[in-house]
Amino acid sequence: MKPTRTVNLEFSPKHAVIGKGKALRDGLSVALQIGDTLWVANDESISLERLSLIKDGSHYRYGLHKQFSLDDYLNLPVATPKDPADLEEVDIEGLDYGGGYLWLVGSHSLKRTNPKLEDGLKQAKKQLAKISADGNRYLLARIPLAEVDGSYTLIKEDTKTGKKRTAALLHGTAQGNDLTEALKGDKHLGPFLAIPGKDNGFDIEGLVVVGKRLLLGLRGPVLRGWVVILELELKEDVKKPSMLRLKPIGPKQRLYRKHFIQLGGLGIRDLCVQGSDILILAGPTMDIDGPVTIFRWKGGAKAPKEECVVVAGELEHVVDVPYGQSVDHAEGITLFSTDAGAPRSLLIVYDSASESRKLKENAVAADFLQLPKTSRLK
Repeated sequence: MKPTRTVNLEFSPKHAVIGKGKALRDGLSVALQIGDTLWVANDESISLERLSLIKDGSHYRYGLHKQFSLDDYLNLPVATPKDPADLEEVDIEGLDYGGGYLWLVGSHSLKRTNPKLEDGLKQAKKQLAKISADGNRYLLARIPLAEVDGSYTLIKEDTKTGKKRTAALLHGTAQGNDLTEALKGDKHLGPFLAIPGKDNGFDIEGLVVVGKRLLLGLRGPVLRGWVVILELELKEDVKKPSMLRLKPIGPKQRLYRKHFIQLGGLGIRDLCVQGSDILILAGPTMDIDGPVTIFRWKGGAKAPKEECVVVAGELEHVVDVPYGQSVDHAEGITLFSTDAGAPRSLLIVYDSASESRKLKENAVAADFLQLPKTSRLK
């Protein structure tokens, strides 16, 4: 299925280039519509980008770009350096809204150096052996969201609503956090923590809020065609409200639950709640172009009381998503509407945006697909 239409995302020239010289529009990894605002992020930055819906006659676009640097709200695992070239990215791969908070998660993955063939084969071989970790990738956090002057904005602390809301992140360091520590002994996931994400190692890509809990989708590892969604519940640290801790929710007081989803060898690239269901953007776990498909996990947002095993036959195939050769890799999905009472589509943003998708100097076209009638919103 081809995109129903496109919608332009226009970024401010002031923030059009991120710390490593990459264009902001070239690497969008998440998308979330809240009212008339669209929140996106580049996976090589430490910021969130807010765009506002603008109507031009019968056409819509997103603009009025405002950037929110995460280190203004959170004590990131790695302090922001003076030289932007030394920036350690958060690699934001999941974004959702719930309970008055914007929740976000980094990939929690290691990375292998992409060899430069122009440096010669001997040097490329050495580069390919280099594995590193960006400490800011171990970020799982929430930031209060408030409506100010008719638009949604991030705030560090809110005491006006009667209940204090504070920006906070899961306890950890630049070497890992409470989640990776809890997973070290896991028989399914523990062995993959030391493997880079694009090598089928541990890699979070997708987050949704379900009641008081979070569901984190894993791009990898894929185990014999099965992928895992982690379920967590977090609580404020009693002594330090800006810090979060994991609550025991799994078997034998484990700090997480595992839900196994049979995606036929694909990994999870994003998650999105639709009524009582969860839409799963599925794509390759390895560094290849496709296929890319959206599946529906029926009842997935009902917060199951125990760990689930969901076979392929229980998933609804919603739509295949177009992709290009080394370009246009679908990374983020969000339910999209220009009118609260109108049927919604699914808006999709892409990493490695193709030249045909780039508009003017600082804009890029996102796609939105009309969901099939059998996949109508509840």
